[in-house]
Amino acid sequence: MRIAAVCLLAVAVTAGCHHKKAARTPPPPTKPRAPIPVPVGHSETGVASWYGHPYHGRAAANGETYDMEKMTAAHRTLPFNTWVRVYDLDNNKTTEVRIIDRGPFVDGRIIDLSHAAAREIEMIGPGIARVRIEVIRTPPVAAPGLFGVQVGAFRVRANADRLRSRMETEFGTARLVERPQDPGLWRVLVGAEATEDGAAALAERIRQNSAEKTTAFVVRIDSN
Repeated sequence: MRIAAVCLLAVAVTAGCHHKKAARTPPPPTKPRAPIPVPVGHSETGVASWYGHPYHGRAAANGETYDMEKMTAAHRTLPFNTWVRVYDLDNNKTTEVRIIDRGPFVDGRIIDLSHAAAREIEMIGPGIARVRIEVIRTPPVAAPGLFGVQVGAFRVRANADRLRSRMETEFGTARLVERPQDPGLWRVLVGAEATEDGAAALAERIRQNSAEKTTAFVVRIDSN
């Protein structure tokens, strides 16, 4: 009887094992979604300026050597190698440029043209022009961006650091960045947002709530 009981127990255990669910294989990790590029047709309206010396021959933000006689430009947020068409709203002249640099870091201005591009729309003399820019070609690969808000630029670092400290107290994070193309110019940047819309919301919050009477505009703070 004891032998029979042992055999029955072994059969029961074996049967129980057969009824256990097989271990599930975890699904493969989800691949990160590719960033959505700025669409062709995206447009902005504002003021254009142009830059030549002393930046001619220096490294642009994308690593190229800036040649003011090539059809290039600086923009605060568009990915490098984006092509834009620039329409002068006063004389109806147009030019097309490739984005290789960052700027202009002046509130109200939306693009810094090379000398060659500025000559095409006859803005060398005035120095600035009212323009509309339109994206006409995007780079094949657009890296994810990181965006912040510029709230000031200073030649004296101590002044920049005072504003940085106050912004950090009010909004949690702020830092100084010395512009490589213009040594000795200290920019005060607030925040680090994954989207341009998020940075725009932060800029509006700074304008509405900061104790400082300061400009606030979105800039791209990564190197792409």
